[in-house]
Amino acid sequence: MKFSRIAGALALAALVSGCSTAAYFKLPEHSKVEIYKRETQYSEGFVKTRPFAWSSAGGIPYKLTDDSGAVLQEGKLRARFRVGSIFWPPFAIIYWPMQFGQRCYDLTGATPLTCTEQDLIDLRRKQRLPR
Repeated sequence: MKFSRIAGALALAALVSGCSTAAYFKLPEHSKVEIYKRETQYSEGFVKTRPFAWSSAGGIPYKLTDDSGAVLQEGKLRARFRVGSIFWPPFAIIYWPMQFGQRCYDLTGATPLTCTEQDLIDLRRKQRLPR
């Protein structure tokens, strides 16, 4: 009985975490980021999206735009292999093996950097406040 509960909890955790990837983004004021040529644009804060294909193994393409739609910056974000895709049926290792390579990206400079610990704390706090 106890084993089945543990197995069920692990299966549920795999279901919840296996089909998405997430990171925090620190952006310049009045800007939005588009990730991996998907139509959705995100403002500063927490971004949760589907995992990425093998084509993003060299980096996840992004585009930073201002409110009027002008491109401020383009480049690639660090990516890493999702170990969970090995175990995730059907064939996630073929379709979605890549995830964000960092917990937080700072896109306020000329190149993407890792956020400072204080930036990450501030972004998490901003996400929790609207709830």
